Amino acid sequence: KQWYQRRVAITAGERLKAEDEPELVLDRKVKRDLLRPRDHKVDLDSKLGKTLVVTKDSPSSMQGGYYCKVCDCVVKDSINYLDHINGKKHQRNLGMSMKVERSTVDQVRARFESNKRKKEKSTDRDSALIPLL
Repeated sequence: KQWYQRRVAITAGERLKAEDEPELVLDRKVKRDLLRPRDHKVDLDSKLGKTLVVTKDSPSSMQGGYYCKVCDCVVKDSINYLDHINGKKHQRNLGMSMKVERSTVDQVRARFESNKRKKEKSTDRDSALIPLL
């Protein structure tokens, strides 16, 4: 009984690992890009307040809701669409892993400096707008 429980635990662990990493195909690891920010604006307002007639013969891209060309699926509302495009399945279909590139110390310092300069510019503008009495 002990050996059976250990065997089941091992095979279950292997199955979970295979489900988490489907890019492991035939013991070859597929190299995926690191996660990067979107270079386009997500259009959620185009279907706002619109009426659409849907028949059973309508293609999936013309049905009600938001259509994802990458995954070939229809999502019914904007919140679920945003969840979908930020999710693991969609990112993997785009060829990206869910890992983010680590920033170096120099990159962090440069970002702090740029944010500090932006803050100083905004306070300079705000102080110029205050009328003196």
